Amino acid sequence: MDCRHPLLDIARSYLREFVAPQAAQIDSDAAALQTALKGLGERSLLALRVPQSESAPEFNEESFRTFQEIVTRYSGALAFMQTQHQSAGGFLAKSENEALKEEYLPHLATGKRLVGVGFSQLRRQGEPALVAQPVAAGFLLNGYVPWITGFGCFQEFIAGATLPDGGAVFGVVPFVESYQDAGGKIIFSEPMELAAMASTNTVTAQLNQWFLPKERVLFIQPAGWIHENDRKNVLQHSFFALGCARAGLDIVEEVAKTKQLPFINATFDALDRELLNCRAGILEAYRQPDADRLKLRAWAIELACRCATAAVTVSSGAANYKHHAAQRVYREALVFTVAGQTTAVMEATLSRLIR
Repeated sequence: MDCRHPLLDIARSYLREFVAPQAAQIDSDAAALQTALKGLGERSLLALRVPQSESAPEFNEESFRTFQEIVTRYSGALAFMQTQHQSAGGFLAKSENEALKEEYLPHLATGKRLVGVGFSQLRRQGEPALVAQPVAAGFLLNGYVPWITGFGCFQEFIAGATLPDGGAVFGVVPFVESYQDAGGKIIFSEPMELAAMASTNTVTAQLNQWFLPKERVLFIQPAGWIHENDRKNVLQHSFFALGCARAGLDIVEEVAKTKQLPFINATFDALDRELLNCRAGILEAYRQPDADRLKLRAWAIELACRCATAAVTVSSGAANYKHHAAQRVYREALVFTVAGQTTAVMEATLSRLIR
């Protein structure tokens, strides 16, 4: 696959010139993060999973993964935030609800419509967190969504709720405290106090008798869909880990110029080679159905953590300052260790650590 898409050059230029110098502020300040997200929208970079027009070059899978990797390299918070919207765009593009697609798709790339996602609860075992009861002309939603990113930025989010037969319905609901005449309501918590990427304003939602009309439904998926989807797409989150690893190595490389200690250069060279090999292995796995993708995902996660530790080590005591670049990357490695985690990914990650 060829990932030399012109939009990638636009993204690199924007990320280096605007985002990189403000990475610390973007990590802690929601307004700064939203400004950075707006910048991606101004460059039509927010709907890369939505089919391009016939006159535009195709943005294929490798191009999209490369984009995710380079955004993470310069700001983990921006990468995490924009991927929520990109995921929503991908869901909308696959919907058979033509009216909903017509309403949203033309406005996603520029960020004129910003949509988040809230369906990670479908991965949880036991009693469903959010349930959907079929009623005339739609569904009644009851329960909670434990993780939604982008409160105060995204106007709506796509909720996933479990049906009585174990399937799941996905629909667009407001991302602001809302009440319906029939008594339905959506209430949100205060933003969580997260150790990393607090600027993403991640919240929980409580839905009581919320009526989701069929006009706001994207699609219905069968029981077990999300687990099969996770297995099929186990490598997707690897590119965040690769970008985080590169961010750590950027710090190591920069410090090597000032401290001029041979062992720092040797460490950079070794980790840089490993990162290139890991990335090549992951890209090759997309072409090899029998590849051990879980091992590759675990390798990328461990590599991100080791590169972040290397960045902390060469930065010495300064790395303990909250807004130091090495501190930020170290915290981001934590996030990308557990983002999109399944039990199988957890096992593979731990196996990698004790091999």
